[in-house]
Amino acid sequence: MPETILIVDDEKEIRQAVGGLLGDDGYLVAQASSGLEALERLDESTPEVVLLDLWMRDAEEGFEVLSRIMEDYPGLPVVVISGHGNIETAVRAVKLGAFDYIEKPLSAEKLLLTVEQALRFHRLAAENQILKTRSGQSPAMIGQSPAIKELRRAIEAVAPTPASVLITGENGVGKELAARAVHQLSQRADRPMVEVNCAAIPEELVESELFGHEKGAFTGATAKKRGRFDQAHNSTLFLDEIGDMSLKTQAKILRILQEQRFERVGGVKTIRVDVRIIAASNKNLEEEIGRGRFRADLYYRLNVVNLRVPALRERASDIPALAAEFLASYTRANNLGAKTISEEMMRELAGRVWPGNVRELKNTIERLAIMTPGPVIGLEGGALAGGGAPAPPDGTGDFLDLPFREARAECERHYFRRHLERHGLNITQTAEAVGLDRTNLHKKLKTLGLKA
Repeated sequence: MPETILIVDDEKEIRQAVGGLLGDDGYLVAQASSGLEALERLDESTPEVVLLDLWMRDAEEGFEVLSRIMEDYPGLPVVVISGHGNIETAVRAVKLGAFDYIEKPLSAEKLLLTVEQALRFHRLAAENQILKTRSGQSPAMIGQSPAIKELRRAIEAVAPTPASVLITGENGVGKELAARAVHQLSQRADRPMVEVNCAAIPEELVESELFGHEKGAFTGATAKKRGRFDQAHNSTLFLDEIGDMSLKTQAKILRILQEQRFERVGGVKTIRVDVRIIAASNKNLEEEIGRGRFRADLYYRLNVVNLRVPALRERASDIPALAAEFLASYTRANNLGAKTISEEMMRELAGRVWPGNVRELKNTIERLAIMTPGPVIGLEGGALAGGGAPAPPDGTGDFLDLPFREARAECERHYFRRHLERHGLNITQTAEAVGLDRTNLHKKLKTLGLKA
């Protein structure tokens, strides 16, 4: 994707000459004839580098624009140019955050070299952010089960396209890892993916978080803020738990998907963006549409490609590989020394039901690593207590040797455990599915020794 350079200079001939030079070198060029126009251009779309003339209409305008850019767009390289410069001017510009300083008349060779250096700095900063985001994370798609192989094939097919993706699956299956895998295999992988947990943002702040706000838009808005859509320009925006978003915000998201433009809270300027959307939800959005909680038009716009991440019980053969990876990663990150899992413990892990899916398995492995003093994690000492649950009986034969009351309790335990797994340990959804109110369901689970 060609990189954009914004040229800010009040001399038309210089803008045209520099623009022609950069255009011949393969860059996209935007122009502004004043500081105000430059800030308006930046509001609409953020370039990769700004070339800013410090001495336009008066000596201070260029410095004011430079200060605003550094404040509102941290990390954006600004190369200042001036025909009336001196050492004091250059030092002041660099202290304000300018990437470099070039004197007029401009040397074509010097200009192109400086722009390339600024772009390299911009790329390295983006790569560093990507590495920070990825550090400490487990590889996304561990395992060789048919279910995970099918998911990998689907990700590889959709990732290079611009299609919107809806990722579904229970809590803890790794929907965010699937989203990262799509982004990392896409044409936008050179920029960090921007993530938003829709369920974690208070309703009154969600619009400001997504779209940004202007200074003074509401009480406490002491400065302009760029929203997540703004930050994700030319990249990917991951909307996790989108089923928890209000209908009002859903309508605005739909408009952005259709038009790729929006206004900040309290603003009137239209900002254009190029953002790929990946959304995820553990809810059945079709059921939510039927209940009037989710917009059907947004669902069909998001659900161009659906990726369903399988529950851990559907890929139980991957448990040994996942457990080994989680153990190696945790011990390495926390300097616990090399540890291994015994064959007996590995068989026990693989034979258990994990209602919390991969997340629960990961937490259990970390606890085992902490609580086991030696290099081998075994079954002794009851260290696995609380991790997963014994696999339920496959048929009725195991119940025949039990007294009636115990057999009935075991059947009920199996019934409620499977419903909890199906609904991601969500008590409200489970209660609706089994026809009990929340209070009675809590009492029943407590009687059966189940936790949610």
